[in-house]
Amino acid sequence: MMDTYSLMRHFADSWALLALFALFVGVVVWAFRPGSRAIHTDVSQIPFRNDDRPARPSVPKETVK
Repeated sequence: MMDTYSLMRHFADSWALLALFALFVGVVVWAFRPGSRAIHTDVSQIPFRNDDRPARPSVPKETVK
């Protein structure tokens, strides 16, 4: 009978590798699926929303020289 290390090593070398590769391919296909460009563009613009004017200085004007 195989010891625990050999059994886990065999699993990691075969089925776990195959499962992780399938997960990687699935994530890549999901990220680049047709129609996702609009979602990614919208999310990428979040930091610039409501940017009507420059930010206020954190230091009062009296102390700025």
